[in-house]
Amino acid sequence: MKSESLLRPYRSELSARNQVARAAWTLVWTLFCRLSPRPLHGWRRLWLRLFGARVARRAAVYPSVRVWAPWNLEMAAGSGLGDGVECYNVDRIVLEEDAIVSQYAFLCTASHDITDPGRRLTMAPIRLGRFSWVCAGAFVHPGVTIGEGAVVAARSVVVKGVAAWTVVGGNPARFIKRRVLRGANVAAGEGATAAVADVRQEPVPADGRNNPDPNRDE
Repeated sequence: MKSESLLRPYRSELSARNQVARAAWTLVWTLFCRLSPRPLHGWRRLWLRLFGARVARRAAVYPSVRVWAPWNLEMAAGSGLGDGVECYNVDRIVLEEDAIVSQYAFLCTASHDITDPGRRLTMAPIRLGRFSWVCAGAFVHPGVTIGEGAVVAARSVVVKGVAAWTVVGGNPARFIKRRVLRGANVAAGEGATAAVADVRQEPVPADGRNNPDPNRDE
């Protein structure tokens, strides 16, 4: 039997209530936020909160950002979604403090099971740790945790968790180096060279943190 004969037409698994809420949200964002002046982050935070988002006071969301479901978005103080970011949050997306997503990056929490004849919807949350940075045009797969202080290089495709305070890049994204901040405190007896020399990628714990020195340049 040919594989194509097993396929069935795809039918949305999302409820009618979900679809109506998203239609209302899209209309509201288009009318009241899409053309709003760039500095009016408070205005856009207001509308996001009205639709269920948990957005801290100092979070920044630019007018051209596309948030699929605001009720699945959480942004801590200092976090930001840059111009043209696609926030496809069928499942939850969490940005911790000072986590940044640069222009045209795509945060994708959902896909389809290609082995299922009906292409069943699959989804998993995305979490960006404190001080992490997803650079321009990067794609982050469902279920990925970006560790604290980690950097995802521009145009990268991230398919698995990123260890804290590392830099990854490529398709699929691979370890490039550890991120060591200028001026960071180094334990007594350990030189800066030793800190930079340890470039082994470490496994990502469940919460995406490796408890590194959180100091950074101000």
